[in-house]
Amino acid sequence: MDLSRHLRHFLVVAEELHFGHAAEVLGIAQPPLSQSIQRLERELGAELFDRSRRQIELTAAGRLLVGEARRFLAGEERLRTMMRQAGEGELGTLRVGVPPEIPAVTLHALLRRVTEDTPGLHLELHELTVPEQLRRLASARLDAGLVHHPVDTPGLLYGPVVQIPLGVVLPRTSPLALARSEPRPERSGSRPWAIELAELAGHDLVVFPRETSPAWYDHLLDVCRTKGFSPVRLRHARNPEFLLGLVLAGHGVAFEQEAMARREPRVIWRPLAGDPLRRGICVAWPERSAHPGAARFAVLAAEILAQHGTAGTPSTTQPTTQPTTPSLGPRPWSVVYAP
Repeated sequence: MDLSRHLRHFLVVAEELHFGHAAEVLGIAQPPLSQSIQRLERELGAELFDRSRRQIELTAAGRLLVGEARRFLAGEERLRTMMRQAGEGELGTLRVGVPPEIPAVTLHALLRRVTEDTPGLHLELHELTVPEQLRRLASARLDAGLVHHPVDTPGLLYGPVVQIPLGVVLPRTSPLALARSEPRPERSGSRPWAIELAELAGHDLVVFPRETSPAWYDHLLDVCRTKGFSPVRLRHARNPEFLLGLVLAGHGVAFEQEAMARREPRVIWRPLAGDPLRRGICVAWPERSAHPGAARFAVLAAEILAQHGTAGTPSTTQPTTQPTTPSLGPRPWSVVYAP
């Protein structure tokens, strides 16, 4: 029995108190409407209309049913709306992994943007390295994750990739930092205060452990060697605060985005000439049994990462099985905590 349909028929008859008029309102013939009301009465075990007079009237049971039927149908509509929103990723909880180095200002902007765009979706953030995220995505303990590139894990879909140019983080007292305290004439196309990778020769390098993101780790060191910087010693730091502490103590330089250096006023950030180091990042999620909100979140995250990483606007919003990288134009750079 289609209870909702019969209740809708009942409410129209209860309002019109005339089967012919009610049939016209519903756009059906009168006999099927009468049969619908009779079946509803049989199912509920009570007469709903007093038909003994010339004009029908509601019985006591019928009057009681009017309010209950309206609440029932409203509840059904709310349920349908809720399920539709859940199916479109607008409701529920989205479990998202984020790497430890994501700046607080970026996380704040991302959470605010998701709340504005989909207020019914709750983000449950987990601070995890990329390998930890990939393991949880594979075992369905995570719905989506912000991962660095390149990534070669099968069974994942990827949102738009944002390429974030990295600069060098130095102690404020470093000769390289002091030598760039004032703009200097640069070669054509380069930026004031830009540092060549080769100028870092003789320094140690503070970098994340290789197991955190093996492909990116190898790429970073290859670029350094190609550009004339072979670190004397590699010092590993998982936590961003530990990384900044090692730089501040003079135990090496580090490559990070500008926002990272804002955490510690005693270090300074400088761009690298030619932007040789760009860290790709995007949202990945399982291809099978994907959370309906993952693809939408991937687009929002790419927009926020592009804004806060001083990268270009992502070039695609369609999920793919391979990360896609947007083309980036030149962007202005500022000096963090300039004297």
